[in-house]
Amino acid sequence: MSTTAELLKGAAELFPGEVVTAAHVRHLDLPGAGRFALITLDNGLDHTKPTTFGPQSLAHLDAAIDQVEREAADGEIVGAGLTGKPFIFAVGADLKGVELLGRHEDALAIGKGGHDVFKRLAGLAVPTFAYYNGAAMGGGVEVGLHCTYRTVSRAIPAFSLPEVFLGLVPGWGGCALLPNLIGADRAVKVIIENSLNQNRQLKGGQVFELGIADALFDGADFLEQSLLWTASVLSGETVVERAEVDRGAAWDAAVARGRAIADAKVHGAAPAAYRALDIVAAAKDGDLQAGFDAEDRALADLIMGGELRSGIYAFNLVQKRAKRPVGAPDRSLARPVTKVGVVGAGLMASQLALLFLRRLEVPVVLTDIDQERIDKGVGYVRAEIDKLLGKGRINQDRANRLKALVTGVLDKAEGFADADFVIEAVFEEMGVKQKVFAEVEAVAPAHAILATNTSSLSVSEMASKLRHPERVVGFHFFNPVAILPLLEIVRGERTDDAALATAFAVAKQLKKTAVLVKDAPAFVVNRILTRFMGEIQNVIDEGTPVATAEKAVEPLGLPMSPLVLLELVGPAIGLHVSETLNRAFPDRFTVSPNLAAVVAAGKRGFYVHDSGKPELDPEVAALLKQGDTVLTEEQVRARVLAAVAQEIGLMLDEGVVAEAQDIDLCLITGAGWPFHLGGITPYLDREGVSERVNGKPFLAPGVASVPA
Repeated sequence: MSTTAELLKGAAELFPGEVVTAAHVRHLDLPGAGRFALITLDNGLDHTKPTTFGPQSLAHLDAAIDQVEREAADGEIVGAGLTGKPFIFAVGADLKGVELLGRHEDALAIGKGGHDVFKRLAGLAVPTFAYYNGAAMGGGVEVGLHCTYRTVSRAIPAFSLPEVFLGLVPGWGGCALLPNLIGADRAVKVIIENSLNQNRQLKGGQVFELGIADALFDGADFLEQSLLWTASVLSGETVVERAEVDRGAAWDAAVARGRAIADAKVHGAAPAAYRALDIVAAAKDGDLQAGFDAEDRALADLIMGGELRSGIYAFNLVQKRAKRPVGAPDRSLARPVTKVGVVGAGLMASQLALLFLRRLEVPVVLTDIDQERIDKGVGYVRAEIDKLLGKGRINQDRANRLKALVTGVLDKAEGFADADFVIEAVFEEMGVKQKVFAEVEAVAPAHAILATNTSSLSVSEMASKLRHPERVVGFHFFNPVAILPLLEIVRGERTDDAALATAFAVAKQLKKTAVLVKDAPAFVVNRILTRFMGEIQNVIDEGTPVATAEKAVEPLGLPMSPLVLLELVGPAIGLHVSETLNRAFPDRFTVSPNLAAVVAAGKRGFYVHDSGKPELDPEVAALLKQGDTVLTEEQVRARVLAAVAQEIGLMLDEGVVAEAQDIDLCLITGAGWPFHLGGITPYLDREGVSERVNGKPFLAPGVASVPA
């Protein structure tokens, strides 16, 4: 049997590039309690490089515990504590190392090594304390769960067990310890529900309310207050009382609730949530070691599986690639933006105005065809600012300032004469947009960027009749604007580097994920979704029941079914985009006569929601004209995936984006496609669809897959 030191040494050899976290031990005299050992986790870098646990980092913590263990056994200390560097406690395992693992036994060693080190904290001869002073995730949360007591800072912005979101389980004690500390239902909320809801984070106050921490202190003097509280616990002055955990039917009900959440989110297609729930279910009898062993096995199995590799790949896209957009011009070419004009004052235009206002804090002026529309648009923006004020998200001074910065005028010359950036959000029709841009060009300064929020029309054609087409750029947002991070930045045939650089600089100020896209029909997300939806509509038109067609793609674990998505987008917009793409690519993009009939009838979608869940609208059912070809769910899924793989292959051949990675980044941030798919191309590779359709995978071996 390998010792912990041997396990960690072997793992360290597999991961030479680890950013090592040191574990510094210092001693304090706690008033009325005695000498106390405090371990501080610190990787020597600032808060922008959070502390992680790789093999060498675990070995450092192991060595620090060696020292503290001796001192505790010799009666030299009355307790030991664990805290982090400023703003960061610890954010879990170093995923860069996990990516490098190619063998099941190496993956098993990582799980076992973490457990062996962390559980020593529970085995010390003195009480142990975790002081969650800053961001804590995954293994950072778990190391604290092994301690006797925990305090948390009210200022913590992010506390979570995100493993299931990435395709793992909390594998260093989370699944076994958390339900035994706070009860199964609350543990399911943290491990499953929050994780599968786009990795929702807890704030410090919520950590305390859930019972994970025993005391809550303000951030300013958090460690000082925690140590004073520790002294009172050690002296017996403070007695920590915790609610008794219900190990009866409530535990089973919590696990069942977790399974229902997992089914609704991933439809059985991604194993991590179910593995985590199995461990939580088994933890009911309180046998922690059995739980730790089960975590080790689950961790190793999942590390060697495609879901985790896709999850890490997706995480790296969002955290790294998104911050350095491929193909963006030199930032120094960007022009300053001190005033923004918005053409249109409808809902989309108003959402854009609000975003520019909040992020840039510069004057924003809206125009439209009549004063009533303008007043409504400006009113919407000001009402949204009042809502932010009511929720405490901004203070009164900022609310007043923002409301003063947004105005509306009928006359474009008056509104845009000194604007640096003008964006149109008018009706999706080429003639209308060309007319708008001609009017704006006549009155805006020569340096002003003219941006279009078109979802599918040619940016080059839109700019073709202008004197200065080089300053026109596509700036395509996704609805709802405040939530979806993606911004497709489209370079027209004559867009110059200064316009493009300014667009990327503005996107960064707006805190959006910008991806450079070629001026091709419907760009990235809408082209893929339209092909995806088009194939669903084709099989329905041919005769497959609506329910079968919808259910066929459930195993992908998409945020919503195709026809619910169509309802959100609006059938008329869906029809318009499919018509645009049908004109461009008539051999692959169809226009569904049934969808056209639904739009002509003025229906808002295929479903009614009277019972609380979507059911086919009888009026829509009466409109549908179907053939007699009925496919199974498996046949539908195969057809849809083949269509998507073909379209992505063609888009990459056309140079719509630089690489498959940008397709995935767009689908994750613009359409909410799940991390466990890696967007889509890792899934298509894993299922063999890419090879079947295009003759080759989209990604190289080891990218979103286990290294060869």
